[in-house]
Amino acid sequence: MCIIFFKFDPRPVSKNAYRLILAANRDEFYSRPSKLADFWGNNNEILSGLDMEEGKEGGTWLGISTRGKLAALTNYLQPQLDWQARGRGSCQTQPSRTRAGSTCSPC
Repeated sequence: MCIIFFKFDPRPVSKNAYRLILAANRDEFYSRPSKLADFWGNNNEILSGLDMEEGKEGGTWLGISTRGKLAALTNYLQPQLDWQARGRGSCQTQPSRTRAGSTCSPC
């Protein structure tokens, strides 16, 4: 199961405290290939890991833009998996680049 934890404190009591703490796991398929978090190619605007599973490569499950926009996805398991389904990670690429409140179509 994918889980995302957020702790947001707009006015931390200590100058050394963080305003936002984010912790997440990717998913339970540990053998699924991915790239480590980095800025995407020539586009130094989005920082994220990249899904490299064949046929679904190029998406992400967690990313942040240099403009401070955050996008995250979690998953859930269905009784039967559709291995031909489009990867949900690709939904992250467009909302991260657009204005707040943007959504992607269901994957």
